[in-house]
Amino acid sequence: MSWHDLLFMHWPVPAQELRPLIPPALHLDTFDGRAWLGVVPFRMSGVRPRFLPAVPGLSGFPELNLRTYVSAGGKPGIWFFSLDAHNPVAVRLARATFHLPYFDARMSSRKENDEISYRSVRTHRGAPPAEFVARYRPAGEPFESRPGTLENFLTERYCLYAADGRGNVRRGDIHHRLWPLRPAEAEVETLGMTGQIGVALPDTPPLLHFSDKLDVLAWAPRRLET
Repeated sequence: MSWHDLLFMHWPVPAQELRPLIPPALHLDTFDGRAWLGVVPFRMSGVRPRFLPAVPGLSGFPELNLRTYVSAGGKPGIWFFSLDAHNPVAVRLARATFHLPYFDARMSSRKENDEISYRSVRTHRGAPPAEFVARYRPAGEPFESRPGTLENFLTERYCLYAADGRGNVRRGDIHHRLWPLRPAEAEVETLGMTGQIGVALPDTPPLLHFSDKLDVLAWAPRRLET
């Protein structure tokens, strides 16, 4: 798959607010003593099983996730609180195969020059509400993060963690080159993403990064041995 026009929005939050929301088998990662919560809108294309062609109408769609950062056995990864997608087939496949909390949403991502106009309203039956409306754009030259920096901590993670219906924690590996990051600017009209987990964002501007495109490989999650 390929990820396009991605915005990383990150806020520091007290670790004690997120720790109860993470399975005990996972370690909540912190940077300088603080946990981080991310809202990440982007657009996907070319989503397909390996060795098979992409399917028009099914292989490209907007996606929006709410996430934090965890590790198990010393392997840093991502924990998703939610993933909204404008593709009901992908939502159901991801829920069944990857055990990820995907939800149906009415979404749009429009690009004009360098500015992205993004809108997402969750429509999933029985799910807690979530909404995001913003305009964002790159605001500087691309750079690669260095090990030990906050940018590297937040972005260079090569697996995801999920829990299945029986409470088993699973890890799915992903592979991509180093993120080509750029500073970013954003005007957020609606940010209703964290009420679903009962966490309030701090009243401070988020840390913003933009990436034009990244090609990604993903593997099906495997159960962690405890």
